[in-house]
Amino acid sequence: MINPLLDVAGIAVSPDHFIDGRRAASAQSFELRSPIDERVLGRIGEARADEVDAAIVAAQRAFPAWAALTARERRPLLDRFADEIGRRADAFCVLEANDAGVLLSRMRHGVVPRAMQNIRWFAEHALTLQDRAIDTEQAHHLVRHDPAGVVAIITPWNAPLMLATWKLGPALAAGNTVVLKPPEWAPLTSSLLADCAAAAGLPAGVFNVVQGSGAATGATLVADPRLARISFTGSVPTAKSIAQAAGANLVACSLELGGKSPFIVLDDADLANAAATAALMYRNAGQVCLAGTRLLVHASVADRFIDLLRGHVERLVVGDPRDEATEVGPIIHPRQVERVNGFVQRALAAGATLVWGGAPHRYGAQYYQPTLLANVAQDSEIVQSEVFGPVLTLQTFDGDDEAVTLANGTDYGLGGVCYGATEHATDVAQRVCSGFVWVNSFGIRDLAAPFGGIKRSGIGREGGDWSFDFFCDVKDVIVPKRPFRASFSQR
Repeated sequence: MINPLLDVAGIAVSPDHFIDGRRAASAQSFELRSPIDERVLGRIGEARADEVDAAIVAAQRAFPAWAALTARERRPLLDRFADEIGRRADAFCVLEANDAGVLLSRMRHGVVPRAMQNIRWFAEHALTLQDRAIDTEQAHHLVRHDPAGVVAIITPWNAPLMLATWKLGPALAAGNTVVLKPPEWAPLTSSLLADCAAAAGLPAGVFNVVQGSGAATGATLVADPRLARISFTGSVPTAKSIAQAAGANLVACSLELGGKSPFIVLDDADLANAAATAALMYRNAGQVCLAGTRLLVHASVADRFIDLLRGHVERLVVGDPRDEATEVGPIIHPRQVERVNGFVQRALAAGATLVWGGAPHRYGAQYYQPTLLANVAQDSEIVQSEVFGPVLTLQTFDGDDEAVTLANGTDYGLGGVCYGATEHATDVAQRVCSGFVWVNSFGIRDLAAPFGGIKRSGIGREGGDWSFDFFCDVKDVIVPKRPFRASFSQR
């Protein structure tokens, strides 16, 4: 028995799980509301132990045949998977705008093309990993990347489609089978991904989707000893719970977590470009882990920089993400709005200066004003904790050493931005403790490059060979160059 399809702004999508190539209904369900206007989009199945078990069993059953294929044999199926995403591009845009509040324009021009690329690129790159040779004086080494087994993928609500495909691409290309647990607050594009997989002809059980909360579905999934890998993007507290559960079974984890990244503006920066880039930190309502939310500006240029940034912020269009003109959409959920506002109000009570914003936006209950807080102490909550909303802080510095000290003075280390004369900015960027730093730019990504954080921002790297090193069992087959004679040596 399966449930009728939901109608979300004219797009039909299943509210049920996808297990072993078929839709599977649950006895339990939860209500899904749109962050745009809090309207009910439908009820979504919530997987409990039986459904999670069925998904893992299906993935186990499918694994031997899928793993036995060569990367070249898997590639046409994965290319068709990407094609199916492209054929449903409009549907993906509409669904994610409605259930996650992501800008429709960003979905159309950035996210959906990137989702297709995530599948295609890793399918192609897998071809380069077959039987790499290392020749030494003593032996020929044949290094293999063998599929690990059943992989659990858990994705966050701020970028459901992009992050699902970012992990699915290498996991499937490597020959693993997957159980995907999408975010409770934004599960619809993951459901549509299952339709794409079926239409592309991926064998039953290779890709499964179980929906539900982290506390119920997610906790059951990550505690299962049959998993070979767990790949998670989300919050630090959830990551700790996952790591604890995985540790009990010695299951390897890749954890891409929060950020509190610095945005450094040096005294020789192009202030106009730096200010224009800083305004981008408000996009997706600030719900971007890699955003440079801590503005660290040289004291000699701070006033001019803030004036330039103010001009951009005053022109930002806050509103319905389905409108092409909108630049800042809603926050995902009422609880998250309350959380963001709590950070701001506590900072103000502690003595921070409100430069602009600082309250919910008049457009709607789940919209928040782009906000900037100054006169914040380095050890204050607003500087040290991830807000995950359209809230930036401003601190000034007098020299490079002070800038680096401020930049590195949190428990996070995901990313960073540094604006200044190229050589100067590059020197400072290399001293920032983080997984990556953009110099005079923001958001440049390449699938061949490593992505991930240090400290509380995560464990492991994704992208290029790094993804396959995680999703595979790396094996060395050693063939001696001359006859080997076993013997015991005695001293």
